[in-house]
Amino acid sequence: MVFSYRAHVQMDLVYCIDGETSKADMLRHGDATTADVKRKEMFAESLSYLAAQQMSSQSIFLHGASAKTILNYVKEHPYDCVVVGSRGRNEWQMLVLGSVSHKLAKYVEVPLLIVK
Repeated sequence: MVFSYRAHVQMDLVYCIDGETSKADMLRHGDATTADVKRKEMFAESLSYLAAQQMSSQSIFLHGASAKTILNYVKEHPYDCVVVGSRGRNEWQMLVLGSVSHKLAKYVEVPLLIVK
């Protein structure tokens, strides 16, 4: 379906870095510059694939509480659709922490696709 419209599609691959992730990345990689490089490498294969399909794409890194930060970002940009992954936390984690996909489903104002 997207194939015929690919010249008009802009895919933004968004990764939100909360405080815990930032600390873990710094401990794992040693410094902020290396952590940033490693984060960009996470999207390299996907960006290459989209480029091969002649689709415009970019990676975007946000900092803050995931659901709130993503919701604010989506409100500030003219997206037609948001696609989010579901990590599949266990029931206890869901009860205590909630889930980003659930919060987005509840509050995002554009169509949302949750991918398992």
